[in-house]
Amino acid sequence: MSAAPETLRRTALFDRHEAAGARLVPFAGWEMPVQYEGVIPEHRAVRADCGVFDVSHMGELEVEGPRAQELLQSLLSNDLGRLEDGDAQYTLLTNEAGGILDDLIAYRLDRFRYLLIVNAANRESDFEWLKDHEIAGSDVRDVSDEYALLAVQGPRTLARLQLDEAPAFTFAEGEIGGVACMINRTGYTGEEGVELMVPAEDAPELWDRVLERGATPAGLGARDTLRLEVCYPLHGNDIGPQWDAISSGLGWACALDTEFTAAERLREIKERGPEQKLVPFRMTEKAIPRQGMAITVAEQGGAGEVTSGSLSPMLDVGIGMGYVPAAAGKAGTELVIDVRGKPRRAEVSKKPLYKKES
Repeated sequence: MSAAPETLRRTALFDRHEAAGARLVPFAGWEMPVQYEGVIPEHRAVRADCGVFDVSHMGELEVEGPRAQELLQSLLSNDLGRLEDGDAQYTLLTNEAGGILDDLIAYRLDRFRYLLIVNAANRESDFEWLKDHEIAGSDVRDVSDEYALLAVQGPRTLARLQLDEAPAFTFAEGEIGGVACMINRTGYTGEEGVELMVPAEDAPELWDRVLERGATPAGLGARDTLRLEVCYPLHGNDIGPQWDAISSGLGWACALDTEFTAAERLREIKERGPEQKLVPFRMTEKAIPRQGMAITVAEQGGAGEVTSGSLSPMLDVGIGMGYVPAAAGKAGTELVIDVRGKPRRAEVSKKPLYKKES
């Protein structure tokens, strides 16, 4: 007997996407818009002006109690002790071997209450991991179904939403067009912007107010090319349980003077040096790299694999990220990518691959 078809979840904005003619695709168990007008115009709208993404598929976990910080500090890689109320922090949930179970953002709501925004595909597994490690005086709850999340990104975001400037990785309560929401100074595009969290029932009105102010609807296709241009890793592609945080270039998000899960293991890897490194590259021959393509280090030998790849809408060349032997991780190292059986040359680059001045 054939397996029953997967039942896809829908966000509170599904009707808005359908009405706008979005191309809807399965993603992490959700039926999500991959594009509206097209990936390239949506990408360029975010780089030049302002775009809005429905990212309500992301998970929201609340951790509260007098020992909430103690619990999270034992499980997350970054130092929560640096946060005040209203601060946010990029951090990693690691396993005992130092592998990355998820990358997420932790928000300090108050001394005894934290919000974690986690990747959609890891919502259930993150919740179970945290729940399994719960200690007396802490309580972990999955509140994902209660909220929607809109990412409004681009250099004209603050002007269009009539928001004042605020430091990155902070948040505050506010309103957009009369719709109350949590305004987070975070994003995944390399542009100035905000992520707006709102009760799910208020999401359609908030979406309408953002569009009225001139934001371009953008799908997950543009979100992927935007993050790749600035070398933000995607969990499940570029980072995951099989790769440790040091090899993945995320040692900066690990407070190795704290005792979170696998801190000792990561200290050892950092001291001896990783065997592989996640590097960004750009094609020097005409070709578009894709996930899973083999990488050969041209002069030194050694092999690796592309983890993410695409055509850069801003640079108009193929770009990507992939793991290579650590000795080949320096900018300028020549690589050869097996593009559907044809060797095509590339070069390890510095981060980010795209800058405004380029």
